[in-house]
Amino acid sequence: MSRNDLPNHLMERLSARARREGQDPQALLERWLDTPASAASLYVSAPVNALVEGLYREDTTIADILDRGDFGLGTFNDLDGEMVVLDGEVFQLRSDGRAYAVTPETRTPFACVTRFRPWSEETIDTPMDYDGLLALFDRLIPSHNMVYAIRLDGVFDYVRTRSVPRQDAYRPLVEVAREQPEYEFEGIEGSMAGFWTPEFMQSVAVPGYHLHFVDADRRCGGHLLEARPRSIRIALQHLPRVDLGLPMTLDYLTADLSRDTSEDLNEAEH
Repeated sequence: MSRNDLPNHLMERLSARARREGQDPQALLERWLDTPASAASLYVSAPVNALVEGLYREDTTIADILDRGDFGLGTFNDLDGEMVVLDGEVFQLRSDGRAYAVTPETRTPFACVTRFRPWSEETIDTPMDYDGLLALFDRLIPSHNMVYAIRLDGVFDYVRTRSVPRQDAYRPLVEVAREQPEYEFEGIEGSMAGFWTPEFMQSVAVPGYHLHFVDADRRCGGHLLEARPRSIRIALQHLPRVDLGLPMTLDYLTADLSRDTSEDLNEAEH
């Protein structure tokens, strides 16, 4: 494929990124297209619509997750907090706003991970609000029809997170999320791990931008609701392949997952 084959809006993004990185646009395009699928895939342990319908227990362990990737996010059985995976370490961000280490035997009903090998990095020293951050993501991502892993490291003027408390099974996620405790942090250094997922994958993973935050000391964090970065490094990885796990538990095998859960998922996650 030649860059002349690209639509104008993608050509503009490609050219802008090539200028930032001091590269030839055609060489940059070829590097992107030549990414080996086996080296850059998103593993999803179970479809997210099962979680939305209240299936909060599965048999997948943290050890299983780390066999598939060293970067990502998710939750834990009984919806007991948010998961963040950074550099092969897994942290449990519970409803008290604190971060805890987990054992390899800990189980999860939903997790998304990859082996993080960024192909693009940007350093941003300009303070911005959350809308500005999302707009920046949009400029950095070549096509919204692909999946991307996104990592942020740096200093934030403000971060707002939430984490749901431990739940009994079968209570719909949207009801649980309405009671979630929220936490605010100011002048904090930390990291965010997450993904951009296309809208058409809404039954598999959370569509749009989905990020979890943990502070630099790995003591607090949660599901990101808002952030105002001051000085950050953004790293992106294009993921051209998705590997979806389908659980073998009785709850999953007998569940009715035919309902359109997009509205519930949007309310619960954003």
